[in-house]
Amino acid sequence: MGYRILVVDDEIEVVRLLQRFLERNHYETSYALDGEEALARIREKPDLILLDINLPQVNGIEICRAIREAVSCPILFLTARDGDAVKVEAFGAGGDDYIVKPFSLAELGARIDAHLRRDRRSGRIQRKIFGDLTVDYSAREVLFRGEKIHFNRKEFEILSLLSLNRGQTFDRGRIYERIWGLEGDGDDTVIMEHIRKIRMKLKAAGCDECIETVWGIGYKWIR
Repeated sequence: MGYRILVVDDEIEVVRLLQRFLERNHYETSYALDGEEALARIREKPDLILLDINLPQVNGIEICRAIREAVSCPILFLTARDGDAVKVEAFGAGGDDYIVKPFSLAELGARIDAHLRRDRRSGRIQRKIFGDLTVDYSAREVLFRGEKIHFNRKEFEILSLLSLNRGQTFDRGRIYERIWGLEGDGDDTVIMEHIRKIRMKLKAAGCDECIETVWGIGYKWIR
């Protein structure tokens, strides 16, 4: 299968380098030099996005939030910015991975392949109904009383993990490893922010509490 990858970076030299590397590895590529162009390119339905943070006008984290309203494909940040705070913000915005420049092209290729493999595997899951709440794992949709609740990619994956294992407690580290994988470069404290957003969206839709905090341990699905 010819996967399509969107490269978003304002440095044309970096874009050309990545395009050459990706095309040698049989990926179709397109690119955008700023956030506005990136949002327009989303119509091409990329299978994965490589996104810089330091973009002109609107930074990559804000672009990530906007993109997440339209697509669920993996988003990998490629950026010179390091530090726990910016990483937590990037993951909280819906990013799936965080790679600091300069980076190894071989490692980048391995991470891209890992995210695409995980995407392929997710298609085997079916659907579960919890009273008025329906989780359609194959369509990656959550509906409450027939109305769709929008979750970004990582929020949906966390909700899926917990709801498929009703009553089982997962600590933050285990959730992080299961969702981001061993190649993840973030902090498991980002799980707290994702859980908060999941609860907020379910509550706004009128849905009763689904995720219980097991103090000192982690979280479990109770609906």
